[in-house]
Amino acid sequence: MNGNASNSHFHKKDFAPRGNFRRGEFSRERRFAAEKPTPPPGSDAWQTPWVQLKYFTFSPNVFPRFVGATSGNIEAGAQVTVYDKEGNPFGHGFYNAGANIPLRIFSHAKEPLPADYFESLIRRACRLRTETLRLPETTDAFRVVHGDADGLNGLVVDKYGDVLSVEIFSLPVYQRIKSWLPIFHEALGTTRETIQLVKGFGSMENARACEETHTAGLREVKIRENGLRFAVDFENGHKTGFFCDQRDNRKKLAGLCAGKRVLDLCCYTGGFSLAAKVLGNAAEVTGVDLDENAVAQAKRNANLNQTRINFVHSDTFTYARQMQANGERFDVVVLDPPKLINGREDYEDGYAKYHDMNKVVLPLVKEGGLFVTNSCSGLLKVEDFEALIIRVAHRLGRRLQILDRTGPGMDHPVMSNYPEGRYLKALWAIVW
Repeated sequence: MNGNASNSHFHKKDFAPRGNFRRGEFSRERRFAAEKPTPPPGSDAWQTPWVQLKYFTFSPNVFPRFVGATSGNIEAGAQVTVYDKEGNPFGHGFYNAGANIPLRIFSHAKEPLPADYFESLIRRACRLRTETLRLPETTDAFRVVHGDADGLNGLVVDKYGDVLSVEIFSLPVYQRIKSWLPIFHEALGTTRETIQLVKGFGSMENARACEETHTAGLREVKIRENGLRFAVDFENGHKTGFFCDQRDNRKKLAGLCAGKRVLDLCCYTGGFSLAAKVLGNAAEVTGVDLDENAVAQAKRNANLNQTRINFVHSDTFTYARQMQANGERFDVVVLDPPKLINGREDYEDGYAKYHDMNKVVLPLVKEGGLFVTNSCSGLLKVEDFEALIIRVAHRLGRRLQILDRTGPGMDHPVMSNYPEGRYLKALWAIVW
C-alpha cells in the first residue's frame, strides 16, 4: 500500500468481480440532495439544527439519497441532531449539504452530548494505543485515530516521534482540528504537526478554499519500530508519510526470511525490505518501486540501519517481466501495491489491476517459496481478494498452501457498523 502507481495497460478478461458498481453513482447521489421533502408535522419541537433520515442506515456515512428533511439554512459543517424516518431521536452528526457525503454520524446517543464529548473521544483513542496496546514500548510510530473506528469520522491521525501527521477527509473536521490538536499533544507528548487534506478534498466537500498546514521547518522526523529506524519524509511521502499499518506484518515476515532471497515489490521506503534483512537475516533483499523519491528514501533508511539492500527504481510490471525473462526466482516475494480501487466507480478497473499485477508477479516465487500479497482497497472484500489470488494461481498452473490471512495492527480497529474500515488484507501462502 504505497506509492508505486503504474501506468501499465491492464486487461479485464479472466476475472469476475462480485462488487460491480455502476459508473456515475455519485453524480446521481448529488441529484438526491436537491429533492428534500418538507419538514414533517411536529418537527418544530425538534432540537435544531436537525436532519432527518429518509431510510434507515446505521452507517456513519450517510449519502444524499438517505437524507430526508432538514431544519433548513444549516451552515456547512454544523453539528446536527439526527432523527429517524419516524421522527425519533437517532443520534448526532455533522452536516455539509454540498458534500459527496452530506451527513456524517459520529454518535447514536439519543440524549444531548456533553460539551467535552470530542475531547473524551480523543483521550480514549490515545489511551487505547498508549495504555491498552502499550505501543510506545516497541515503537514511536502508530495510528492514534482511525476515523469512524474511533468515533471521529473524517479524521486520521498518526504519531511519528514528536510529530502528529493529520489527514482530513471532511470539512467539519477541518473546521475543528485546531481546537483538538492541543488535546492530542498533551495526551501523547507530541509538539509538532502536519495537516494535509485527502486528494480531491475541495470537490468532495465543496470546500476549495481550505489549506494544508504544517509546523514551520518540519520536513522529516526519525522513528523507531521493533528495533528498526526509519526517516519519515513529510514533503515527498504518501498519505501521512509512513505506513505503520504494516508494522505487525513486517515483523511477521522477518521471522520467515533467514537465509532467503527476498523480493519486495512496491517497496515504498523499504519497510518489508529492512525487516527481512535486519530483523530476519535474509541472505539477499531487493526492493522495487516506481516512485523515485520513495526509492531514495528507502536507501537512506538502509543507511540508517547500517545495512545494504538492492533498491531498484522501476515499474513493477516491467521489472517482473524482465525477471521472468531472465529466469529469476525468489524464496520470498512480497507484493504491497498502492490503493488500486479508490471508489465505486473504478471498482472494475482496480480489480483488473490487482489481477494483472499478481498474475505477472506470482511466477517469480520458487516452488515451495513464500508469497505475501496485499490489498489496501477497502471496497475489495477479503473473500473476493483471496478468490482473485487463487484464480490467478490456478490459471498459472500453481497451487497455494495458504498459511494465514492478516490485516493491520490493532491500532487500526474496525467498527462493526463500518466494515469498509477493514481495508488492509494480506494473504500468506506457500506456492507449489
